[in-house]
Amino acid sequence: MTGQPADPGSEGQRGAAAPRPGTAPGRPLLPWQPGRPDVFTFGETMVALRGSGPLKLGGTMNVSIAGAESNVAIGLARLGHDVRWAGAVGEDEAGQLVLRTLRAEGVGVSGASTDPGAPTGLLLFEPRLPEVTRVHYYRAGSAGSRIGAEAVQRAFSAAPPRVLHLTGITPSLSPTARAAARRALRLARDSGSLVCLDVNFRARLWTAGEAAAVLRDWIPFVDVLIASDDELPLCLPGGGGGEGSPDGAEGSQGAEGSQGADGGQGADGGLRAEGVGAGMGVEGADRDLARCGSEQGEPSAADAKACGGPAPLPPHEVAGGPAATVARQAGLLLDQGVGEVVVKHGAEGATAFTHGGSLHQPAKPVRAVDAVGAGDAFVAGYLSALLDGEGPAGRLERAVTTGAFAVASPGDWEGAPTRSELGMLGAPPGTVVR
Repeated sequence: MTGQPADPGSEGQRGAAAPRPGTAPGRPLLPWQPGRPDVFTFGETMVALRGSGPLKLGGTMNVSIAGAESNVAIGLARLGHDVRWAGAVGEDEAGQLVLRTLRAEGVGVSGASTDPGAPTGLLLFEPRLPEVTRVHYYRAGSAGSRIGAEAVQRAFSAAPPRVLHLTGITPSLSPTARAAARRALRLARDSGSLVCLDVNFRARLWTAGEAAAVLRDWIPFVDVLIASDDELPLCLPGGGGGEGSPDGAEGSQGAEGSQGADGGQGADGGLRAEGVGAGMGVEGADRDLARCGSEQGEPSAADAKACGGPAPLPPHEVAGGPAATVARQAGLLLDQGVGEVVVKHGAEGATAFTHGGSLHQPAKPVRAVDAVGAGDAFVAGYLSALLDGEGPAGRLERAVTTGAFAVASPGDWEGAPTRSELGMLGAPPGTVVR
């Protein structure tokens, strides 16, 4: 990375194969390279059970999988990209379901591992009111949270990708998961891979201060940063809501098994119950869509996009109002070496900031069915267009399109479109494709 400080734990600078997005007029340079997959990502994917009503009354449940990184991987695979996912699952039937589903969707899982000493994580979706869903997690000590740096290095080194995609969820799960992400950043720099980071702040996994301490340390490695407007302060020098532990202070980073009351940990050691915000969770029920919760009433089409919901972060106001604040914060991140900052504004759409300027894209109007997973679909669309060589306008257009598909269908990833389906969004109501 030109102008980037070298990582103290590794020698060398970023290779020339993947110049920063801002080095050309708003167009990342990602040349195709034989033998290199398009995208590599990793994180925890769990078995997801969706009930039809209150869990205490029993009834039927739909069985699927969910995970922010695997949601992005599936979205990219459906758009025709070569995507590899590395994560850990238990040596159990639930883990087999995760791997089988990803393989069926065209995602490479050769770098995934099974952990005989830990189970695959589980989450339950419990609809309580038309616009209120509770999400319960059983993941303390899960296989996915125990993924280590060596496993990630083996998977990455087997086929260095054009793009490494990370989220802010994985480092919050455990010290080992955080170390694995840090190792991936070093490998990406050394191999010339472009790095995309989706902040994806989860207040139930760690505090804003803890997240800021890690994410600020990552910024020198990041080429494309994707965040809601209220997540940006987590990445700014000195921002993020209080003092946090420095990267590497293993006991303080909000691993789920040690959250206690502050992190929402249940007495069983593994249960998490979300509040009224519909579909807020690690599995791609992104906090980006918190505004679609019941406190907002019927979610609008624009709200049910890849958009930013409120996070407990301190305000960073400057003269000129919120838009000027966001622009200034994006500029500070560009000055820190980030090549491109993509900000999601909720009902107002999304804006891409590069060294060449900024561009805004309104949200796409759709009838919202399920807000879960739209933030991950947005990322998949953005990275897909980036890989195709599109400029900021094309990247934003595809991102809001794939996000709209996600909210028009139930599930975390099930509504992700194929490339041939992208044009269907503009069809008039009542259209029948024969």
